[in-house]
This record gives sequence, structure tokens and C-alpha cells, in this order.
Amino acid sequence: MGHSAPAPTNSHRKLVIVVLGLAALITTMLCAFALPSLHSGPHRIPIGVTGTQQAAQDLQRGLDGDTWDVDVYASTSELQAAVEGQDVVGGLALQPGKLDVYTATAGAPSATGAVTALGDTLAADRNVAATVHDLVPFTQDDPRGSGLTAALMPMIFGGIFPALILGGVFPGHRGLRTRLAGAVLFSLVAGVAVAAVLQFGTHSITGDYWLNAFGVVLGMTAMSTTLLGLQALLGMGGFAFGGALMMLLGNPLSGLATGPHWLPSGWATLGQLLPPGAAGSLLRTNAFFDSATAGLPALVLTGWIVFGVALALIADRRGRRSPQAFSESVVVRQSTQADPQPAPAVSGR
Repeated sequence: MGHSAPAPTNSHRKLVIVVLGLAALITTMLCAFALPSLHSGPHRIPIGVTGTQQAAQDLQRGLDGDTWDVDVYASTSELQAAVEGQDVVGGLALQPGKLDVYTATAGAPSATGAVTALGDTLAADRNVAATVHDLVPFTQDDPRGSGLTAALMPMIFGGIFPALILGGVFPGHRGLRTRLAGAVLFSLVAGVAVAAVLQFGTHSITGDYWLNAFGVVLGMTAMSTTLLGLQALLGMGGFAFGGALMMLLGNPLSGLATGPHWLPSGWATLGQLLPPGAAGSLLRTNAFFDSATAGLPALVLTGWIVFGVALALIADRRGRRSPQAFSESVVVRQSTQADPQPAPAVSGR
């Protein structure tokens, strides 16, 4: 007689769940990295135009569409202020016999190339000369902004490492508050150091150093507290989910290397709402644009910090009510009451 196959054990079911989960993670990673890159390009890039009223309006009607989002400005000075204030990524000033192109390479490197090419095309059509004015360039020591782009990975790992290492050094419910305090302290020290390297070591950024450092600290704190909160509430599964969110989605969708307008609109919006994208935008605007658009990314990062701390507080409250935490507190109290002091010996005469 044949023997029936044994029923699947819990280990088998766990193995299937882990394999399927890893497959889903790899698929998500492919989508996050590949799809935005395949569809990258100019998507509603905000630019400004100025000149005579009729010429500027004609240019606006001709360009406005899926590629360009065109605003008309009354004067060249207003257009320049809009570029320097990050209201637009570039602009075109139509003048008699010439065309001036205004860009801000530090704000949107890929879009700057597209605006420059657009200016050359329009100038050729009008048989005039095009002059490019880069109002906000990268630094002379780092003209391509390599240091700014590279800063994103230390900020991401600055959020992942504290949650991972502090969780091993201070495990369990009793170490939760220590882990949270350690993550904030680490973000403070590491953020100040990263900003110092970028500004004084590689000379990749300019602006007020302490404001730049504050942006990096805020970004690291947002990522580390979020990961710690997910880890405390959901265990290693929560940590894995948070790490994938930061690395696999936040990194490619940050737009730090190209500018967010080079990604499809939906992906770009999502990227700016995740900590890596918000941290990169905050560092960029602090370093090159006098914090012109710092409000939104700072608010996003603050929201993630509040979210992470809230998760940690929920986990802390749940841990205090758990039987294990209660038994641990009983053991601690008993240990303090045990081993009474021996009576002093009486010396004989």
C-alpha cells in the first residue's frame, strides 16, 4: 500500500511566503528602476517667456503642452527672479535681433539641456543669436553636481544603519527608547559631517553651511525614525518594507540627478513625497537657491518623523501591556529585592 504524502508543515508555508515575497520585491525593484527611466524625459517642464506681449503669447501658445508648461513674464528681470526662485527651471527672453536663454543647472540638470536646445531651435528659426545665461550653476569644483547626487546614498544608509545596528545592540521593548534617541543623535552627528564633506571637502555645494547641515540631518532623521518605528511595530518585516521603500522606490524616484520634471508626473510626485526625494530637494534648495522652496520638502520630512515616532510610541505602549514586558519588570523588581545584605559579623573579645 502506498503512503500518503505528509501535509505541508508550517516551515513549508513560511518558505513559500518568503519566496513569493522576495519575488514580489525583485519585481517591484525592476519596476521602480526601469519604468521611470524608460519614460523619462521632459514632462510639463515649467519655463517662462518674456518679450513683446504678442510675441510672448504666441510663443506660449506654441509651446504649452505635454513637454512645456509656459508662463509669460512682464520683463526680463521678473523672468530671472523666477528662475532664481525655482518658480521655473528656465526661461526665454525674446529681444530684437537676439534671444536670451536663462537656465539654472543646479536646479534641474536634464531640463537645463532641454531648455538650451529649445532656445537654439527658436533662435535658428528666427535667424538670431541665442545667448545662454546660467543663473544658478553648480560649483566650479563640481560643475556636474556629482557630489550632490552622491549625497543621497549616505542619507539613505544613514537611515537604514541606525535601525539595523541599534536594534541589535539595544533589542526588545526595553531598548526601544534608547534606539530612538540613538537614531536622532546619529542623524545629528552624521548629517553635520556629510554636509561638511560636501561643502568644505568636495566643494560640491554652496550657501549657508548650518542650513545645509540642517537639511541633511532632517532627511536622515526622517528615514531612521520611520524605519525604527516600522521595525518596532512590525518586526523585521516592517524594517524590510521600510528599507525597500527608501532604497528601491525613494532612490530612483528622488530626481536628484536629473530634477523631478524629468520623471513622469505621477512618479515624480510620489518621489517628492518619499523621504529621499524630499531630503534631496531640501538640500538642493538650501545649497543653491537660498531656501526658496524649502517649505514643502521640510514639511514632508517632518511628517515622516512624526509618523515614525508615532509608530514607535504605539509599539512602546503595546510592549508595556504585553505579558513578556510585565514578566521582565517583575524579574527586575525581584532582583533588586533579592540577596539581602548579610548581617555584620560580631567580633569577639
